[in-house]
Amino acid sequence: MLSVLIRQSRPLLAAAALASVVSGVCSVLLLAQINEALTAGAAASVALAWRFAAFAVSAMLARMLSSVLFERLGQRAHAELRSFISRRVIDADFARLEQVGGPRVQSALSEHTSNVADFFVSLPAMLVNAIIVSGCLVYMAWLSWQVFLAAAVVIGLGSLGYHLAHLRAIRHLNEASKEQDRLFGHFRSLIEGAKELRLHAGKRLRFAGGLLGASIETVRRERTRGMSIFAVSAAWGNFLVYAFIGLVLFMLVGDVPDRMRIMTGFSLVFVFMVAPLEALLLLLPRASLARVSAERIEEIAQALQHDTAAVAATPQPPAFRSLSLEGVRHRYYHEGTDDLFTLGPISLDFAPGQLNFLVGGNGSGKTTLAKLLVGLYRPEQGVVRLNGEAVDEAGRDRYRQCFSAIFSDFHLFEQLLDAPGTERDAQGNALLAKLNLQHKVQVRDGAFTTRALSQGQRKRLALVVAYLEDRPFLVFDEWAADQDPVFKEVFYRELLPELKALGKTVLVISHDDRYFSLADRVIRLENGRIVESGAPAAPVPAAGLVAAS
Repeated sequence: MLSVLIRQSRPLLAAAALASVVSGVCSVLLLAQINEALTAGAAASVALAWRFAAFAVSAMLARMLSSVLFERLGQRAHAELRSFISRRVIDADFARLEQVGGPRVQSALSEHTSNVADFFVSLPAMLVNAIIVSGCLVYMAWLSWQVFLAAAVVIGLGSLGYHLAHLRAIRHLNEASKEQDRLFGHFRSLIEGAKELRLHAGKRLRFAGGLLGASIETVRRERTRGMSIFAVSAAWGNFLVYAFIGLVLFMLVGDVPDRMRIMTGFSLVFVFMVAPLEALLLLLPRASLARVSAERIEEIAQALQHDTAAVAATPQPPAFRSLSLEGVRHRYYHEGTDDLFTLGPISLDFAPGQLNFLVGGNGSGKTTLAKLLVGLYRPEQGVVRLNGEAVDEAGRDRYRQCFSAIFSDFHLFEQLLDAPGTERDAQGNALLAKLNLQHKVQVRDGAFTTRALSQGQRKRLALVVAYLEDRPFLVFDEWAADQDPVFKEVFYRELLPELKALGKTVLVISHDDRYFSLADRVIRLENGRIVESGAPAAPVPAAGLVAAS
């Protein structure tokens, strides 16, 4: 993942890296000028001053340029990673997306992308400090290669210790990263389960301490251990630097020509190198965090299996004349039995202008059948035919455009996401008035003025969206469950007959048996199999049709 981002930003990265190199080289040259000024005579001070000023200005300008360029790189990387993950989520097979889960995706979009972006932002400091440290080593070798060898041994010991510590720290950071995904799931429960937590003190305490608190503590503990190892190893390296300065001052440099110049140079170089070396050692964990996060993003991206049926263009809904399921089967994990649940074989036919009720007990497979019907799930066996033709992978996305569905876990977007216009706003507001929502929400420029409504009201907004989409087949999964009796009557006795009169095919998942007689067909499902499919026992004429707009 990191290599892909680097390749995509190669020109900008090269320019930023070059600016960092110039900044680091100028910083080392500044050090050389300082050392020379300490031992040079007054005659050379003017030339040294001009060179010092030139190197100082050059280092400043190069550092500014590299920081700006790397900031742009970081923000671009952040945006590209979020776009990449979003595209993978949009293109992912729906069943696979359910298995991966929202918390892992949210963690990737927030925590992991930020870590990778921070790595790019910290790159200029890492490069500059690395160049300063390297330049200081070269300058020390020029001053005295014998003393430089001793310095290399000291730095080698420090690097070896840091490397071993680095390997141990990475293990802790990996554990923290994995727990972070679970923590996002607990954060989601903290908001969505607020009512339940307040109604049950024992549940609240166990959630806060046993789940949420434990997860927060695990992330804190593992990250603290990982970063603490980095900090300890950095302090060890810092100690070695000062230990070497003591060796240079008191043991290593004997009675040699230019003894004062060598001692001053080495001491000055090591004092100058302490801050960049320490900063470099502290910045390296960001690279490690970025690598861990990039691996997590890549892991999630690979888990989000691409939906080969999804297409980039917007396919028009095909003409709808008939739809049939022929021996369709699908298996999934069933929590109630702690085993794989088999839905099917299912054989059904649907026609335009047909009102169908799908009924059955909880866990009988009603919602799964609806998701199979609309193309969100693929049948493991059997064939789905639209207008007599089998729906294959290439045509599955186009097939899905026949449907509008309101499932029990529906989502309301803030915009209608269709072509906005005055006519669309007027149609939406007319439907809102029919559903008695006109005083709470309006449609303006293709967007709802608010979504802060009760669950029943939000379902009515979802119904408005389904109406405006004008698809030939509509699926309602327990739509009326959150409605009061007045709106149940409106839904069953006005809206459903109206949709039928418009030639729409409707599948209603419902437990409201008092309205079953309104259906053209009642399909009863038990343990994943159809046990009854036919006209209701006592059909009654449909009541009062109301115009759509």
